[in-house]
Amino acid sequence: MRYLITGGCGFLGSNLAAEVLRRGDELFVFDNLYRTGTEQNLIWLQSLGKFKFYHSDIRSYNDVEYAIRDSKPDVIFHLAGQVAMTTSLVNPRFDFEVNVVGGINVLEAVRKFVPEAIVTYSSTNKVYGDLEWLEYEETTTRYHAVGYENGFDEKIPLDFQSPYGCSKGATDQYMLDYAKMFDLKTVVFRHSSIFGGRQFATVDQGWIGWFIKQALDIKNGKLKDPFTISGSGKQVRDVLFADDLIKCYFSAINNIQQTKGKAFNIGGGMNNSLSLIELFKHLEHKLDIQMEFIKLPWRKSDQKVYVANINRSEDIFGWKPVINREEGVNQMIEWVKLLD
Repeated sequence: MRYLITGGCGFLGSNLAAEVLRRGDELFVFDNLYRTGTEQNLIWLQSLGKFKFYHSDIRSYNDVEYAIRDSKPDVIFHLAGQVAMTTSLVNPRFDFEVNVVGGINVLEAVRKFVPEAIVTYSSTNKVYGDLEWLEYEETTTRYHAVGYENGFDEKIPLDFQSPYGCSKGATDQYMLDYAKMFDLKTVVFRHSSIFGGRQFATVDQGWIGWFIKQALDIKNGKLKDPFTISGSGKQVRDVLFADDLIKCYFSAINNIQQTKGKAFNIGGGMNNSLSLIELFKHLEHKLDIQMEFIKLPWRKSDQKVYVANINRSEDIFGWKPVINREEGVNQMIEWVKLLD
């Protein structure tokens, strides 16, 4: 099998690339090394095995076409993207060009040159908007979405909000439409919060890693003043460790006749849901610290609760996560320690 991974030096991309190398398949990596940590991930991947690297820009159709014609992939993991809500508000045009133009570039090159290839797309829960139409109950540590005790399935209405939600949502829909109109083998994953090794978390993206860094800085005496959070701290996400997500991707492509043309909400599920406050309590106990924080205003279009109902993925291609939230967070602590 020949695999092309766009954004292959990012967090998820490098994990998937390492798995391709481990399996002994042919690997092609496409990345412009824009994001923090991508150069380190490239060096790490090069230490694992041989592959072809395209130092290229997803916004350039010529770059994308060349890589696809050259690699002739059987599978494309399309992960290259602008991934921060905050960045999309600061620079909406950049967000559009990376996410929408980049997505169309991939689809068009596939349609023209490798129409039998499988294409998976890394979408987001933000395609469902801020979910403020729901009723919420508030406890001491979290919000609950009334009537959605098992999380949100793929039937809840799309509601693109923010430039990021619009750009990811547009390509999400293009992926599904190209399956209908051009019979491409596309699969859309609407991700919740993903974390794990090779993730270089920032204040804008990768909240679990970011707050683990704050906790370790407190533990090591590097952070004397309270850190900041946006909102109440009771907002809830389901969290998914990278190892489980790798299994999801490969399970989906191994069952492409059942998964093509479909979208799946992918996350840790209700059993692996966490609020910020609950994460802080775990870190306080694990590291024997006190985490003091200052509340800032809510971020625009933030969701009080998003938890993926993952029944569809289990029913259609037999996937569900096996690494629980505590084990995942503890492994993430060890990764963040390595970054100091």
